[in-house]
Amino acid sequence: MEKLKLGLIINPIAGMGGRVGLKGTDGEAYYIALKKGAKPVTPGRALEFLNSLDLEDFELYVAPKVMGEDVAKKSKHRNKIAKVVGELYSERTTAEDTKRIAKQMVDEKIDLLVFVGGDGTARDVADAIDMKIPVLGIPSGVKMFSAVFAVNPKAAAEIVKAFANGETRIVEEEVLDIDEEAYRKNVLKARLYGYLKVPIVAGLVQSSKQPSTDIADEEDNKRAIAERIVEEMEPDTLYILGAGTTVKAIADRLGVEKTLLGVDAVYNGKLVGKDLDEKRLLELLEKYPKAKIIVTPIGGQGFIFGRGNQQISPNVIRKVGGKKNIVVIATWRKIRNLDVLRVDTGDEEVDNMLRSYIKVIVDYHDAVMIKVV
Repeated sequence: MEKLKLGLIINPIAGMGGRVGLKGTDGEAYYIALKKGAKPVTPGRALEFLNSLDLEDFELYVAPKVMGEDVAKKSKHRNKIAKVVGELYSERTTAEDTKRIAKQMVDEKIDLLVFVGGDGTARDVADAIDMKIPVLGIPSGVKMFSAVFAVNPKAAAEIVKAFANGETRIVEEEVLDIDEEAYRKNVLKARLYGYLKVPIVAGLVQSSKQPSTDIADEEDNKRAIAERIVEEMEPDTLYILGAGTTVKAIADRLGVEKTLLGVDAVYNGKLVGKDLDEKRLLELLEKYPKAKIIVTPIGGQGFIFGRGNQQISPNVIRKVGGKKNIVVIATWRKIRNLDVLRVDTGDEEVDNMLRSYIKVIVDYHDAVMIKVV
């Protein structure tokens, strides 16, 4: 490749619903997120990617204004901007903007399109370009179930450099479509929407989310884990319960209602907060300073923070006292399919604090140590 022609599209509203507990930012959820004080996520993630990109010989093709141009002009690669592609017709960007500009990027004969967003953005890109050119996602949504994302912005920069040097494999990876309205109502509806060509470097691209199973052995395993956790719960301690069916088993054992895809809190066996956002979690931590967080990794991906539980923010993690007060649980089936656990909170200091090895409770009598990266 003589000189890499790199395209960049940013979805400026992706991920804004995470810390305010909305599970997504499509449609009217965007306005709700704004009312709850949500802040943009993608510009910072895009800037981290560009400033981490150790590559000299390339040209940058960017979407206009908030969809790429503004961030690129703030980055160390501002002099690499070859062209602003397309135009925006209103202040609030839409899926149609993403689709239209992605098609125009293909017409510019770019070599690789990098987009910053979540599963909805991946779906829009797949709609627009199918598999005409390779694509790489920088994870910045609330949920990233598709297998087209780098594990974090710095990993995306490494992949782009490897791609420019001809050191990647191009693989057709899944784009999963999530019904956000059903998701907000505690129902997970996902289907395979399509595929995108993705440059792969081992360990730097996430897998698609594997669904939970409800076979008898798996459910027995969850109940055994829940029994152990409940027996070990300390009095006068706030327990923040993350999302997922494995954590839900703990709530079932306590006899309290769990938001399957949200974050709840219990104190002395009683529910004291349901479907909490970052603000309400911090308020509870002021009231109950002794606290622990219980989370389970996303199946197939291994993320314990930064995917679908952004309410448990870096500020919340710091407030509970960090790693010593984090409890990770997972069934044997889930843990056997994971080489490592991952964190991507958006705060490098917190991510580094969580890295190294952590104990994972996998049954009533059993636990394993797994590396966090």
